[in-house]
Amino acid sequence: MPDSRITRVGRHSYNTRSRRARPIRTPGGKLVSQTIVKTTKGPRCSDCKTSLPGIKHLKNSAYRNLKKRERTVSRAYGGSTCASCVKQRIVRAFLLEEQKKVKKLLQERSGSK
Repeated sequence: MPDSRITRVGRHSYNTRSRRARPIRTPGGKLVSQTIVKTTKGPRCSDCKTSLPGIKHLKNSAYRNLKKRERTVSRAYGGSTCASCVKQRIVRAFLLEEQKKVKKLLQERSGSK
């Protein structure tokens, strides 16, 4: 039976949340400990708080090493707000402008009478 014991890398051997390890077999047949990096929730939409598609879930310090196209989405509010919320904002702004125009038109008609 092959040896299934592994040695943890680092100063202490405690299996804490931030020091989880996975045994990896090397080409030489040795079992080596590989530290598992914690995954993050990733960037969220500022309006609806859903996860933003197209952006990697990394730690804040890791975004520094990414290219700009990997950090954001090429759209208005890309990287901070999801597409559906941006669409909703645009439609709301358009309808408000339309409402103002209609109000002004009705005021002019009532003023002329």
